[in-house]
Amino acid sequence: MLCSMTQTAKRSTLYLDPSLHRALRLKAAETDRSMSDLVNEALKLALAEDAEDLAAFEERATEPNLSFEAVVKALRADGKI
Repeated sequence: MLCSMTQTAKRSTLYLDPSLHRALRLKAAETDRSMSDLVNEALKLALAEDAEDLAAFEERATEPNLSFEAVVKALRADGKI
């Protein structure tokens, strides 16, 4: 999936670990994509995962809270520990 850079793209300075920078540069060369395209895609995927997590939290907001102690006691009562 090639991302085209538009006139609205913002320029940023990122400080990457040298080994990550090397891996990114090599992947860009091997896939014939820019480093910016790869970073943009990775960020979009990470943010999409965060959005899924937030949606799951919202869905479960009405569930009762269980304390760790209550869970351990239930496991012990059921003979599972």
